[in-house]
Formats: sequence, structure tokens, C-alpha cells
Amino acid sequence: LATGPRQNNGIFYEIRTYDIKPAKMKEYLETVNKYFHFRTAHSELVGFWYSELGAMNKVLHIWKYDNFAHRTAVRHALANDKDWQGKFLSAALPLVEKQHNEVAYLVPWCQLGKPSKEGGVYEWVTFQMKPGGPALWGEPFRAAINAHINTGYTKLIGVFHTEYGSLNTVHVLWWNESPDHRAAGRHSAHEDARVVAAVRDSVRFLESQKNVLLIPVQCSPLK
Repeated sequence: LATGPRQNNGIFYEIRTYDIKPAKMKEYLETVNKYFHFRTAHSELVGFWYSELGAMNKVLHIWKYDNFAHRTAVRHALANDKDWQGKFLSAALPLVEKQHNEVAYLVPWCQLGKPSKEGGVYEWVTFQMKPGGPALWGEPFRAAINAHINTGYTKLIGVFHTEYGSLNTVHVLWWNESPDHRAAGRHSAHEDARVVAAVRDSVRFLESQKNVLLIPVQCSPLK
């Protein structure tokens, strides 16, 4: 199935989601804040968050790689990093119930953004699209995203289209000043005829969607 145009370089993003054992989140985050510099010494961390609403006891982090050979080299180096293995993994893995990863590209019309200031909250919205890729749904989906941006209440950070994992999936990362700011903006957007028209056009290609409100951890570059 055609996926449409894609970036000319090999850069991709690995999205990792971990389920943490109930009552162990505080201990897990303390371990991350203490030892995660051993991991970020090997490759670029885009952001690291824990879930606040929409899911419980989850963390999500995004890594940037130049290509698949780059990721392979990083994974090999981590396997031989005694500090990473002995200090972080030995303490963190017993706290984890489940791990899941996906490989994704930014959609062709999106560049990775940053919030206008530190603080605030992030919203991770997952859209399960009909098969066909951006060649099929790209322009209507882009119009719906832009309609929300144009309301001014939210900041787009990135739009990711999966290559490995759950296929035909798009993840959209938004930033808002607060949950209440988001709620007020969403209410206004639902009454905006431009947003309503753009969303109505894009949902023709949508099968399901879900979202999670995320809080950045101390070591996250995106705060």
C-alpha cells in the first residue's frame, strides 16, 4: 500500500511505552532521575513523560536515530555499558510489567517542535487510520491538525506515522499550558466552524482514537 512522500534522510523515532507496576511509579521515576544520564550519553532523547490521565502507571519516551545502523550501534553499546546495565537496568527492570516499542517517521509536512516555555502538560493522541498511509489521508488529516493549531490554544510538537508496531497509526504530540487551558481551548474549537469542517473531512479515514495526558520527567529535554 502506498505511503506517500517521506523525508529524504533516514531519521526515525523510536517510541517506547512501559507499564510500571502499581505503587512502584515513584521508585521508578527516582531511578530514572538518578541514573538515566547513562542512557542519554549514547543517543538523543526527544522526551520522557509519565501518564497523568487516560492511562495509569505508564511512561513514554521518544528516541531519535539517524538510521537503523545507528540504532543497532547504540543498542550494542548499551549492552556493554556496565553503568547502564548495573546501576539503572538492575534497579528499574523489576519495577516494569510490560514494554512496547514502535518505530515512526515524522509525517512529511511536520517538523519536530518545542513548547513556547517550560512547564505545562503534553497530550499524546493516537489515531488508528484506514490502510493507505499519508497518500490517502495525509492532506485531510493535515487540514484537521492545522485547524486546531489556528485556534491558538495549543502547540503542535510532532506528528508521527508508524513504520513498525501497530501499522496505520498516527501519534500526535501536543503541548498546552495546563489541563484547564486545554479544556477551554477544546471547548472553543468544538464551536469553530473551520475546525468542525476539517475534522468532519478527516474522520472519513479514521477507525479509532485515544489520548493520554503526559507530564515530563526531570530529565526530559521537552519540559
